[in-house]
Amino acid sequence: METERVTEFPFTHLDRRPRKRARLGWDVPQAPKAQVGMFCGQELGNVTSFASLMAPSDHTTISLFDKEVARNGSPPWREDDKDGHYMFSLGENLTSRYKIQSKMGEGTFGQVLECWDREKKEMVAIKIVRGVKKYREAAMIEIEVLQQLGKHDKGGNRCVQLRNWFDYRNHICIVFEKLGPSLYDFLKKNNYRSFPIDLVREIGRQLLECVAFMHDLRLIHTDLKPENILLVSHDYIKVPDYNKNSSRSPKDTYFKRIPKSSAIKVIDFGSTTYERQDQNYIVSTRHYRAPEVILGMGWTYPCDVWSIGCILVELCTGEALFQTHENLEHLAMMERVLGPLPQHMLKRADRHAEKYVRRGRLDWPEGAASRESIRAVQKLPRLQNLVMQHVDHSAGDLIHLLQGLLRYDPSDRLSAREALRHSFFTKDNLRR
Repeated sequence: METERVTEFPFTHLDRRPRKRARLGWDVPQAPKAQVGMFCGQELGNVTSFASLMAPSDHTTISLFDKEVARNGSPPWREDDKDGHYMFSLGENLTSRYKIQSKMGEGTFGQVLECWDREKKEMVAIKIVRGVKKYREAAMIEIEVLQQLGKHDKGGNRCVQLRNWFDYRNHICIVFEKLGPSLYDFLKKNNYRSFPIDLVREIGRQLLECVAFMHDLRLIHTDLKPENILLVSHDYIKVPDYNKNSSRSPKDTYFKRIPKSSAIKVIDFGSTTYERQDQNYIVSTRHYRAPEVILGMGWTYPCDVWSIGCILVELCTGEALFQTHENLEHLAMMERVLGPLPQHMLKRADRHAEKYVRRGRLDWPEGAASRESIRAVQKLPRLQNLVMQHVDHSAGDLIHLLQGLLRYDPSDRLSAREALRHSFFTKDNLRR
């Protein structure tokens, strides 16, 4: 949900604790400037009605479309709210093609609406970006990335599919296929109960395949997290939950939800970037941020792999691995779970991060902001113990995989392709 340098783009929302606020199924961010007025590669100018999008030779379609326009006029013009969000009412039109059914979510980027596509006869999710210059530019980057991904992802099985996009009343509107809930939303509705290990395996495989596909195209997502991974289907079953916790809500205490299908798709490509030199601005939502990003060492493809490691732990335990909002505490949590940070990385910390280092080691606990911070770090178990508390089988293979995904030095970290060849995914006796 971020893509420019810290001094130029609002990154503050990246560090919020995930358990303390509602999350969206469609969290979205920024994006290279493409020319506004392009529609799926066609130059359109200022588009305010879909009537202008129809091919002149398609007389049948135009005739049917004109009837729809007559029946379904545009809503009255309204001023945007003070933050530049589009104002709407349920049941009215978003152009003559789409009818607004419900609001799916809202974020710094704008809003996501569930709409009925009259032309395709299907429900879609439309992201309506705030009518603010930097968010409009960000949306154009996302569109460019989505078009690039769609061109190579022929089956459409890895990334959310872009249906189309248009510029409406100074708002970039991006139309997506409608999918199920995000992994975060599913966890939240399930009282943060963990996923079965076989489901974690299938989700992990698909996530790594998607990221390997992106990396092959020289694209880095930079904001992988459970909110940006959507289940394709809404369907789930309820199964007995034998790992009961008295602190949970009494509702459905003895049952938990399991998705019927493990199929997922990755969303939110607004902060996706091509590989280039000297990428050292802050990326990733706090809890999934790699150590090289925090230390200001520069980052590239391995920052996505670190995020995947954090996500897999969260799916196994139900809780974010590093629940923090402060850099020194975050690094101390890493050391508590994974062992000491390498000295050569600490020595390379930039001028903003060098204050976290003292005499060649992390300045902890001496530099801690509070006793509460020290206790938050001390209560964390080692990675091996954490996994074994929640995983009944395949724990050894999973621990070994996670140790490869969460290596401190990005040059030593497994690549997405290497991780897919790990025994956690390839043993003959695993369920396919």
